[in-house]
Amino acid sequence: MNRFWSPLVERLHPYIPGEQPADPNLVKLNTNENPYGPSPRVIEAITAELGDRLRLYPNPESDALREAIARLHGVDREQVFVGNGSDEVLAHAFHGLLKHEEPLLFPDVTYSFYPTYCELFEVAYRTVPLRERFEIEPNDYLQPNGGIVFANPNAPTGRALPLADVERMVKASDRVVLVDEAYVDFGAESAIPLVARHDNLLVVQTLSKSRSLAGMRLGFAIAQPHLIEALVRVKNSFNSYPIDRLAQVAGIAAIEDQAWFEDTRQRVIESREELARGLTQRGFDVIPSATNFLFARHPQHDAEQLARSLRASGVLVRYFKKPRIDQFLRITVGRPDQCQALLQALEKIL
Repeated sequence: MNRFWSPLVERLHPYIPGEQPADPNLVKLNTNENPYGPSPRVIEAITAELGDRLRLYPNPESDALREAIARLHGVDREQVFVGNGSDEVLAHAFHGLLKHEEPLLFPDVTYSFYPTYCELFEVAYRTVPLRERFEIEPNDYLQPNGGIVFANPNAPTGRALPLADVERMVKASDRVVLVDEAYVDFGAESAIPLVARHDNLLVVQTLSKSRSLAGMRLGFAIAQPHLIEALVRVKNSFNSYPIDRLAQVAGIAAIEDQAWFEDTRQRVIESREELARGLTQRGFDVIPSATNFLFARHPQHDAEQLARSLRASGVLVRYFKKPRIDQFLRITVGRPDQCQALLQALEKIL
């Protein structure tokens, strides 16, 4: 059937998401979902929105949601863009801000959607190797480029770059620098405070992780208005009503319940540190993490076989068969009982 495909489709290597198993009995530590549900206010807001109004289109600019995000981060509404998950926001940025003659730069070990977007939107790119322990070295990005993209903290490694180094990279570039902060709430410093003094900085976040709304698909970007306008122009040339009514009210409720956010985020951080200790005690090399996951390898055991053995024991983790990281597992931080189930399964396997 591929005789009907365009040449572009022939070249694509689509992103492969983590497994969403049908078996509810599996301990699911493979897709970095929050182990704690969303704020009860989210459920109340969604319930209240159900009814006759669903026949009406949602607010096309998600004004109330953007207002809530702007209040939270101390910026103007005109500095906020929202999309269906941060993946859609990233896609609009690749298409509208990062396609230039010079190559886009991003780390060689990072979120694997970046090269996928480059293929889809025909963006020239060059990967920059992380250092030996997977650190980003800002000086490595001091080269001609059409823009810079990096996740902070990085995924799948979990390492965070200090804010001073982020600003150094922004200052050194005359193109857009996109900082993907999907995991920032679990231990890193956000670059949002830098937006006011840098007209080339775009910060992208998601409500999937720390706000427990992966199932609603909500992400946003914060930047100076001229960068936001580029994203809006792309969005309105593609889908003028991207955020549905339920997602808009859910996002507002999640953002406004700061107490729930702080409590669940701290519980994840505490479990992460406990899990890191447990893995280290069992002989794993654990990369320092500022996220809701750990990146670890065992010197005496093949990572792919470990992932298979864990699955056979009822525990899912993420394995990437890619250069430099094919002996590492990415392990989502679950509830204490889920983390304990992982450690007990490892005891038997090791």
